[in-house]
Amino acid sequence: MRRATKSTFCRKKTPSPTLIYFRNLSERHILKAHVGKCFRMMEDKRLIRQCRRGSRDALRQIYEKYHVDLLKLAVVLTGEASAAQDIVHDVFVKFAQSVRGLSLTGSLKGYLVVSTVNRVRDYRRDRQRRGEQGLAKAAAAPAPTRPPEQWAILSEQLERLSRAMAQLPYEQREAVALHVQAGLTFRGIARRQNTSTSTAQGRYRYGIEKLRSLLNGELSS
Repeated sequence: MRRATKSTFCRKKTPSPTLIYFRNLSERHILKAHVGKCFRMMEDKRLIRQCRRGSRDALRQIYEKYHVDLLKLAVVLTGEASAAQDIVHDVFVKFAQSVRGLSLTGSLKGYLVVSTVNRVRDYRRDRQRRGEQGLAKAAAAPAPTRPPEQWAILSEQLERLSRAMAQLPYEQREAVALHVQAGLTFRGIARRQNTSTSTAQGRYRYGIEKLRSLLNGELSS
């Protein structure tokens, strides 16, 4: 009787053609996403250089490229369309004023998202100092003066998300936005929230779980 050698038992199984196909497909998708991200960052750096030379067209291109995403983010964080519009306007005004001395360490989109989140913080502090109605109550209140042109770009899905986000503590809302929208690591979120990395992870995890529960409840109701 032939004895089984060690190499017989350790011989690797040949992957099936189907597995190889999907593995290659996944690798191509990852590579395509990486190349696309690099291309966008190169394009943004070119636009920033033109902005530093005073090109209004370059500034307009950056605005058109990112203002919708930033408006959606501000709506989700504040629950108010008019406030979101003002916040995004302020972000781009500040960007235009500081672009000559701007030194990016990451993506332009990430920088603008963080700037939007910081401006939302300022807005919240201003409201609290004035003793006005809280953001959660304001989000639930009717808004008869809502300008239709602002909401033309906001889908029903975004409005559902905004209502769900309004039910989260603000720190969880912010952690979700910074991780998903800006692509910040939990360590980076922790630095901006002046807390530990584990706390930032917990805020994100609890926020995502609560959102899933709320959104699934809406869909099943």
